Amino acid sequence: MDVSSIKQPSAFVPVAMSLAALATVLGHVAVYGVVHEADEGAAAHIFQLLMAAQIPVVAYFAFTWLRRSPRQALPVLALQGGAALAACTAVFFLT
Repeated sequence: MDVSSIKQPSAFVPVAMSLAALATVLGHVAVYGVVHEADEGAAAHIFQLLMAAQIPVVAYFAFTWLRRSPRQALPVLALQGGAALAACTAVFFLT
């Protein structure tokens, strides 16, 4: 992975957003435990906003960098996808 592509905000912001969503889920489970609520709480809404807001950023990165340098862009896209998958997996298994 080339350093120049990961330094772009459109490359690291989605990873940071996925990690923030993962931290939100883990923090909620650590404080309240695994509780099935009748209505979604603030943590669920924050998770949903973080995950949905990164879609246009990832699309911009893919559109911009896949044309410029696909060899550098693919590992970053894999990292972004892995971070999003980790956050979604935590929700699936912990709630």
